[in-house]
Amino acid sequence: MGGEKEVSASNLFDLHIAASKLPPLRARGVSTLQVNVGKVCNQTCAHCHVDAGPHRTESMSRETVQHILRVLRQNPSIKTLDITGGAPELNPHFRWLAGVAHTLGRHVIDRCNLTVFFVNGQHDLPAFLALHRVEVIASLPCYTADNVDKQRGKGVFDQSIEALRMLNELGYGHDDSSLALNLVFNPLGSSLPPSQAQLEADYKRELKERFGIIFNRLFTITNMPISRFRTDLVAHGKLDAYMQKLETAFNPDAVAGVMCRDLISVGWDGQLFDCDFNQMLNLPLAEGQPRTIADFDARQLSERPICTDAHCLGCTAGAGSSCGGALK
Repeated sequence: MGGEKEVSASNLFDLHIAASKLPPLRARGVSTLQVNVGKVCNQTCAHCHVDAGPHRTESMSRETVQHILRVLRQNPSIKTLDITGGAPELNPHFRWLAGVAHTLGRHVIDRCNLTVFFVNGQHDLPAFLALHRVEVIASLPCYTADNVDKQRGKGVFDQSIEALRMLNELGYGHDDSSLALNLVFNPLGSSLPPSQAQLEADYKRELKERFGIIFNRLFTITNMPISRFRTDLVAHGKLDAYMQKLETAFNPDAVAGVMCRDLISVGWDGQLFDCDFNQMLNLPLAEGQPRTIADFDARQLSERPICTDAHCLGCTAGAGSSCGGALK
């Protein structure tokens, strides 16, 4: 299983873990394979930790997808395939990956920006997702046009609303349907997310009354101080204040639920990481662990020590934050 790692004086997260008398972070299994199929996207969002956009060219190859499907076939303990990007649907192998994973009995998640439905060649994407029972987790940082367009670009809100209507018409978001439609809220700027339960109630009320839209859950996710968001914080002289905010809000009760304890993140080039955030920082798995999807070893990875750094405070601030929303 490997020895316990030393606590670095520069790793603020580990210092808070030690001060709370918690053991160093370690995996407890691999039930989710979170796959970033590339950085190509039809949007350029201000908070994007992937630095995705139309100018990016990184895209997962067919060979790497084959390795992922092999891993799923060989490891029935991996119940969920969580596909992200960029706009994951713009990878040419997205439908093959999602479709085969569905036939293998896996729960498939598509982290969708909604406006991708209007990209040339994607008109039948909503129907494909419904046919393969893919859970849609859709970014919608607010229920008003001004806030969404400010964070994601002019016209994004109107297209997002139209895309949500398409999904509702296919059965997504209805209480009596197995087609799950969940939304994601990222704060605008350097604030922490408000109460997830209260904000979900606000979203459901406003989207239903204004647009007739329904959905299942709202996930609130803290903006991580990395990549594009970090660059913006530095440019406005707010990085230190934001890191102090995350430190002050550290919640030891959220540590047990952080997503890295149950998943492995796969990069577009097949490299393995503890989470999508570590992937963007090129922070590799602990020494001695498999490095690529071709070398995947579920038993070894299920017991691994998790590599952390100061950005991990974003997952344990306040109510905590994961790809599935608040932890507490």
